[in-house]
Amino acid sequence: MKCAVHPELDAVGYCRNCGKALCAGCSREVRGMIYCESCLADMVTQPRAVQQGGNSPALAAFLGFIPGLGAVYNAEYMKAIIHVCVFVGFILVLQSSHSDLVDTVFGLSLATFIFYMVIDAYRTAKARLVGQNPPEWFGDAFGGRNVGPFILIGIGVIFLMHNFDVLDLDRLFEKWWPLIFVGAGAFLVWRRANTQSK
Repeated sequence: MKCAVHPELDAVGYCRNCGKALCAGCSREVRGMIYCESCLADMVTQPRAVQQGGNSPALAAFLGFIPGLGAVYNAEYMKAIIHVCVFVGFILVLQSSHSDLVDTVFGLSLATFIFYMVIDAYRTAKARLVGQNPPEWFGDAFGGRNVGPFILIGIGVIFLMHNFDVLDLDRLFEKWWPLIFVGAGAFLVWRRANTQSK
């Protein structure tokens, strides 16, 4: 096969976009893909059309009540795994024998987490429907960082310490629950300081 631009030279590949045979001098490789100069110029200079369409936000919200299913519906499989793991963690704590305070805290946290899954599934499906990127976890509260892995690590460390009797959940919540307010206040101060410094 000869090059479409230089018939005297042998082709070394084909343009991924238009299929034109290309010699070594005409081919342009981008991330392992070969393009002709014309197609590559078109891709760089012409704005890409936003792809609209996608999942139904209402159905995504409905499926969000089932741990992980709303994220699976939105094709966010890692997030779905994290949702299931966090949900199972809450259930395991609630099935163990603890004080009423621990049961209340984890029960309210579980309810909050379920509503978070519903809202997150809805917002993600809605963003994809209009061709936007899905929102970051917890919005921009953590500077747009993906906090899912850190949540899993934190919950895993707490459960591991509890299993090895290093940490007593009953005592932790009975004595140290005000630290929740201290932590929330410190986070708000830190966030405001970062916002003002930008």
